[in-house]
Amino acid sequence: MCKLSVNINKIATLRNARGGNVPDVVQAAIRCQEFGAQGITVHPRPDQRHITYEDVRKLRPVVHTEYNIEGFPGDGFLELVEETRPEQVTLVPDGPNVITSNAGWDTEKDFDFLLPIVESLKSKGMRVSLFMNPNPALIRKAADLGADRIELYTEDYATQYATSPENAISPYIKAAQAAMDAGLGINAGHDLDRNNLGYFAQHLPGLLEVSIGHALISDALYLGLENTIRIYLQKLQS
Repeated sequence: MCKLSVNINKIATLRNARGGNVPDVVQAAIRCQEFGAQGITVHPRPDQRHITYEDVRKLRPVVHTEYNIEGFPGDGFLELVEETRPEQVTLVPDGPNVITSNAGWDTEKDFDFLLPIVESLKSKGMRVSLFMNPNPALIRKAADLGADRIELYTEDYATQYATSPENAISPYIKAAQAAMDAGLGINAGHDLDRNNLGYFAQHLPGLLEVSIGHALISDALYLGLENTIRIYLQKLQS
């Protein structure tokens, strides 16, 4: 069954808007897991505008499911994940000033940059996932890098879903098949929500994990966190 990893960045954004420690991201992670989430995702950025590096450290002792830390592999990020040793590191090609992740790796152009990073993280016992567009050729190159998984960037799917679910999912099915043929596990994330998640999970072969933050936390404002996580889990199981 596909696992649900809850990205708690938006909880940190709300906290940081006022200062202090309300809402508490550590307690949020604990509750998400109690309510059924099978993982916690954070994306610390260099400016620490939501999840801070200290949050990442404080979360490590309480995340007993799967800790997924995603971000651009700069020196500070790599030092942080080597210190905290999450179960999974998702490498994302974000520049320091982007608002949110908006593209996958070009694993041909970035091959020499990524190769020693992937090798180093794996040698320390961390699973490595690469954030990727649904491009079969570049996905096959991700396997050549030694990555364990890819995370499919799903904004295009989410944008097209309302008008044509079949057309929206088609390139992702091809990408997933390429990943499986290359021996890669498949994660997905970005703009997945309770309206489009079920169809995606039902039709994408080999899907192991989705990471969802903005939509899930937004829904929780209206529906409650426990109820929202239950709904998202049901979408993955339907």
